[in-house]
Amino acid sequence: MQFVRLKPRDGETVALTIDGRSVEARAGDTLMTAILLHAPALRRFEFGDGARAGYCLMGACQDCFVALADGDRVRACTTLVAPGMAVRTGTRDV
Repeated sequence: MQFVRLKPRDGETVALTIDGRSVEARAGDTLMTAILLHAPALRRFEFGDGARAGYCLMGACQDCFVALADGDRVRACTTLVAPGMAVRTGTRDV
């Protein structure tokens, strides 16, 4: 896992799926936080074998795009988790 929550976060628990696996996050968490708390990488690099974990962390670089179940692409660093959200990262084999 890339991220570790150092201090418990207040807020409701939000259930979502990441690559078909049910996980929980906290209301107010970004997708990047939720993914990296439960997976070793955010996504696969399109042009090689490397795993990616985001770059700028503020929505400027496009390195953290992930897909939602409906096919929409969103920036994981600026998109808040929502109940029932289904995210595809393509990192299942990382």
